[in-house]
Amino acid sequence: MNFQQLRIVRETIRQDFNLTEVANALYTSQPGVSKHIKDLEDELGIEIFIRRGKRLLGLTEPGKELSEVVERILLDTQNLRRIADQFASRETGHFVVATTHTQARYALPQIIRWFKGDYPKVHLTLLQGSPKEIAELVTTGQADVGIATEALDKVPELASFPFYSWHHAVIVPEGHPLISVPEITLETLAEYPIITYHEGFTGRAHVDKGFADAGIVPDIVLSAIDADVIKTYVGLGLGVGIVASVAYDAEQDRNLVLLPVPELFPANTTRLAVRRGTYLRTYAHAFIEKVCPDLGDDVLKAALKSQNGGE
Repeated sequence: MNFQQLRIVRETIRQDFNLTEVANALYTSQPGVSKHIKDLEDELGIEIFIRRGKRLLGLTEPGKELSEVVERILLDTQNLRRIADQFASRETGHFVVATTHTQARYALPQIIRWFKGDYPKVHLTLLQGSPKEIAELVTTGQADVGIATEALDKVPELASFPFYSWHHAVIVPEGHPLISVPEITLETLAEYPIITYHEGFTGRAHVDKGFADAGIVPDIVLSAIDADVIKTYVGLGLGVGIVASVAYDAEQDRNLVLLPVPELFPANTTRLAVRRGTYLRTYAHAFIEKVCPDLGDDVLKAALKSQNGGE
């Protein structure tokens, strides 16, 4: 038994049992992948995967049990390296934060500036993606921390904590009729074409829920994954925008008017997530404390030590 065999088992599950993709991901050959799997099965005396001819279809019952152990072994191997790095050099390292465009653009700049000032020798990488992609990056160890509004609290392998709460707001071009409306309602909004976030991004589910609960079907003419695109097309007069209120910059968005409507849609909570069972370097703890100052180090350490379960 060796680590390459364990990596192949893990990657086979991640790649939906496609051995060609496994070989590509691990920079090896497909016959080599198949041989490693067969050698491990022979050594253990069990079949790990369900087969149809040469194709793998899924995990056997012992394979399901084994996959959990494989994840723990490889995670702890990564933890060993991080512990060694921590005590060999506390001020240097590589820190990866996965987040959405909205958080990277509007919520995190001051925190990132602080981090780079306090830890100048740490190489910081910001990976942007959808909430689902962010959850996967943290779960698979490709990112140390994930920050998003959706998805992170739905993954058992992740412990997530509140970062901040926010509401959607309406944005319109200067001179738009909605500016003079004393109280904007969902019915009023529905009279105009709407531009907002794509499904699965930045609280879109709460926008949909607000209209659905009122029995209104809005005319959403354009959806995008980030607020900058939404603001661009609102500025062109193609519709009324519904964006995260934090995404409005009074200086840069001078051609647009922000109309707060906190009562129209449910509040949203952006969360920070880490992989349970992971050892994080000192600078990662400092970053998390900056993002979630009320969290408490004991709560974080308890979440990191647990393999699954609640926060």
